[in-house]
Amino acid sequence: MKKINITAKIQICEYNELCPEEKKLINFAKEFCFRAYAPYSRFQVGVAVLLANGEIVTGSNQENAAFPSGLCAERTALFYANSQYPEQAVKAMAITAYTQGDFVERPISPCGACRQVILETEKRYGNPIRIFLYGKSETYIIEGINDLLPLAFNSIE
Repeated sequence: MKKINITAKIQICEYNELCPEEKKLINFAKEFCFRAYAPYSRFQVGVAVLLANGEIVTGSNQENAAFPSGLCAERTALFYANSQYPEQAVKAMAITAYTQGDFVERPISPCGACRQVILETEKRYGNPIRIFLYGKSETYIIEGINDLLPLAFNSIE
């Protein structure tokens, strides 16, 4: 029997340690939490995506009574970015969540379906996406989806 060890590299910092551009991306994501349609879960997620041309595209989760017809904030933002700016690579994305009257204390991470879409977006443009997961007490910085999805499903090439 053979064993493999899988590790993830995640940098942890406080919001005030981030540079102005990183704070700006997180602030856009925080703003878009309030545009979420989340009447069932009451868990509002906002995402901001930074494109290679400097454009910032945003998204929020959109729920539906007929589960699973809704869409996560990450996929909302990435699908919009890929359709409206097909020649622009995604450089970074920030993910935030708001529930019970405040932003979450500790960062949340994308679901499996969103992780797969992030992987496909990285493959599409041939570069990793820097991911910021915001929480009030700390922010995680991930340099690419492989640290969140180490055994990713890849199409047969």
